Amino acid sequence: MLELRRLDPVNKRHKLKRVKHSLKISCNVNIPTARYDVFADAEKACEHIRSSLYPALVIKASGLAGGKGVTVCSSKDEACQAARETLSGCYGNEAGSTIVVEELLEGVEMSVLAFCDGESYKALPFSQDHKRAYDGDLGPNTGGMGAFAMVNYHNYTDIVDNVIGKAVAGMKIEGIPYKGVLYAGVMLTVDGPRVLEYNCRLGDPETQVLLPLLKSDLAEICEACINGSLSKFDLTFDSGDMCAVGVVVASGGYPGSICKGHPITGLDKLDDQLLVFHAGTALNESDTLVTSGGRVLTVVATGNNLATARSLATRGSSFVQFKDAFYRRDIALKGDPSYKSGLSYLDSGVDINAGDQLVSNIKPFVEATRRQGYISGIGGFGGLFDLHATGYKDPLLVSGTDGVGTKLKLALESGIHSTIGQDLVAMCVNDILTVGAEPLFFLDYYACSRLDVTITTDVIKGIAQACKSSNCALVGGETAEMPGLYHAGDYDLAGFAVGAVERNQLLPAKDIEAGDVLIGLASSGLHSNGFSLVRKILQTFPSIDCTKPFDGVSDRPLYDVLLTPTHLYVNTVLPLMKQGLVKAAAHITGGGLNENIPRILPQSMAAHLDATKWSMPSVFGWVQRMGKVSTNEMAKTFNCGIGFVLVVSQSSKNTALSLLNKGLIAASVIGTVVERGVNPVEVVHLELALFGSFQPITLHRSLIPTNKKRLAVLISGSGTNLQAIIDYSRNFDCAYEICVVFSNVDGVQGLERAKRANIPIEVQSHKGFKRETFDTKVHAILERYNVELACLAGYMRILSEYFVDKWRGRLVNIHPSLLPSFKGSNAHELILAAGVTITGCTVHFVEVEVDAGAIIAQDTAPVNPYDTVETLQERVKTVEHQLYPKALNMVANGSVCLGPNGKLQY
Repeated sequence: MLELRRLDPVNKRHKLKRVKHSLKISCNVNIPTARYDVFADAEKACEHIRSSLYPALVIKASGLAGGKGVTVCSSKDEACQAARETLSGCYGNEAGSTIVVEELLEGVEMSVLAFCDGESYKALPFSQDHKRAYDGDLGPNTGGMGAFAMVNYHNYTDIVDNVIGKAVAGMKIEGIPYKGVLYAGVMLTVDGPRVLEYNCRLGDPETQVLLPLLKSDLAEICEACINGSLSKFDLTFDSGDMCAVGVVVASGGYPGSICKGHPITGLDKLDDQLLVFHAGTALNESDTLVTSGGRVLTVVATGNNLATARSLATRGSSFVQFKDAFYRRDIALKGDPSYKSGLSYLDSGVDINAGDQLVSNIKPFVEATRRQGYISGIGGFGGLFDLHATGYKDPLLVSGTDGVGTKLKLALESGIHSTIGQDLVAMCVNDILTVGAEPLFFLDYYACSRLDVTITTDVIKGIAQACKSSNCALVGGETAEMPGLYHAGDYDLAGFAVGAVERNQLLPAKDIEAGDVLIGLASSGLHSNGFSLVRKILQTFPSIDCTKPFDGVSDRPLYDVLLTPTHLYVNTVLPLMKQGLVKAAAHITGGGLNENIPRILPQSMAAHLDATKWSMPSVFGWVQRMGKVSTNEMAKTFNCGIGFVLVVSQSSKNTALSLLNKGLIAASVIGTVVERGVNPVEVVHLELALFGSFQPITLHRSLIPTNKKRLAVLISGSGTNLQAIIDYSRNFDCAYEICVVFSNVDGVQGLERAKRANIPIEVQSHKGFKRETFDTKVHAILERYNVELACLAGYMRILSEYFVDKWRGRLVNIHPSLLPSFKGSNAHELILAAGVTITGCTVHFVEVEVDAGAIIAQDTAPVNPYDTVETLQERVKTVEHQLYPKALNMVANGSVCLGPNGKLQY
């Protein structure tokens, strides 16, 4: 049988944890401590606070208070209030039966933890807890928002002997030798160390940064404590300069009330060298990691200096995402030798040293972009460029500026930052190329909340490499840290390109005519436009794993496909322009084919394109299929496989194609210039090309609900909500399928909608039947179709108690107001009469009482001053069409249900 031995202080020694003043009273061994007194009566405590000769501003609950029993006050009134609240029993146990009113000491606070065997002791390294909730040691006290530990700390041995050694000796003298881990909270004052409290614990957050530095076996240490042989044990740690920093990521509202159950993401993005200690986490029914406490988890990093460990831990914490998450960004800052008391620019979130490090990192990449005309690079107040040295005779300068848009969000989510710089350069140099300009020099603007040198170096390295590829000098830029303006971890980019073109070679030419040829140069994919729509698709289908390939798109991870950088067309196209082979050029960016090509054509001319003439990347078919995006919307949002378009004459076509096809970017004739008709651009066969580009062998199983609920929709009229439900049911991840549409009125438009969707219909007139008799027939029809869930979509019948009882918890309706306000059939009239400015709609379970069932979901719509019943009704219908299908899906997939008490359960 395995014998388990226990290292656990018991009996009298347990008083250390339960009564904070116990050791001060019981051990007459001259332990340095703050002045204090103990009270069980609030008014006596307040009298002491007001009359004390020392600042009696620290109030401690004398006992177990979950790490939150200490209040450090800034005034006597605040201290009195804290004393009253603590003695009122707010901790729900004997912790608040007495309080310690203690002197407020000033200095550096530290934690000292030591293993004890009753006679001897061995200390763990110096550590410091951060109790306050917010940066700058502001906000309420918590159980700890982070900590740091250092193997080397000056005078640490003397401090340990003074506060641990005396305590161990004192307890031995009193006949209660202490075996276990002894904790001392210590303040390093100008008069030397002062003990704030003792506890018997090896607890977080200090332990989370101490144990990673410990090289000795923890079990062997505990065994030595039990056996009384600790003095012979050699406690070893990492090398002397090693440090560890832990940052707690907490739930919004902590240390007060919090909400649980929020999904946690981003842990897969953390560096393998980081440690993550879980505290307030759990797995829900879907095996998804969710929040379940105030302090959710701690990210710990080690390094050979405090600054390195702090940077790694803080950056790692920024990747951890859940609703209302927050963490302190200044953990271990005061421990950094370079830190000085008093506000600095660093305290406000701007790290000048990091900026200097960035400049040092990027200098080699910037120097590599040197070209003819380049005079000075980064470091000066302005970048210099000698236009005369480039050999232009009669130049026009051309400038362009652009950004990358919400493609940045995918770069942030994926952690892929090395390619986004090329997107920035390409968006600018491709634009000025359209007028025949050669890019000469480039400047970038990088804005962020806090500068992450590693990420920023990756981004600017990508910018420099793209500049070099385009023979464009990177002559300078701006890096701006703006804490408070940007969310933690976010950054934004802007670029500025300047080029030149000889005046007599400026494009577009004036001789564009019908019959000219349109040559398309392939795009690399989405380039840098339309990403707000792409991200909406990813939000709609949260089960898509972008770190893996998506069937039918590519064998590369989806992130790689979406973040493929924008093509640089300068080296491919500029030689043709200088030879006079190009009449006009268009960069296909925002606005797609439909809006960019007309910008280069005369008003009398139009473009006729054939989408079968170029290769359509599968990512565009994926976007259209997943987002159910119309073909016209695709043509005016995305480049659809063509990133750059040239207008050339028929006589120059073959020469241009021959030169283009020597490069790495595919080029082909995609259409012609024609006389202007109704539309400036006509793209034929685009729908066919998009459809053919994305042909998955199988749909991702993660997107297909395994057991779709069989849904019946009950209507009496036009069925506009029915159409919305039908449309939503076509989504891959929809959890219901419509098995029958029932109407009590024949010939209505809703039945035609069902027929077009190949959904079975059933019609049964209610005329001549009593209500319950009719509902019995309806129930039988639904049973025949094995219906599991039913909804009302303009069903103009008051249901009988019999029917409601049969379908309780499986019957859903939508009402055109924000219930419980404005019930009944004339809701819009009541809303207008009441003069409210906000209305909406409510999806709810059906009960016998009209519009009284448990609310599943609501959404809002404005009420305008001049609304009529008709205009308000149409506006609310638009909201209904969005909300109703999604709320039904929540019921179908089990996210919500009706509880036995008639209340909604999640």
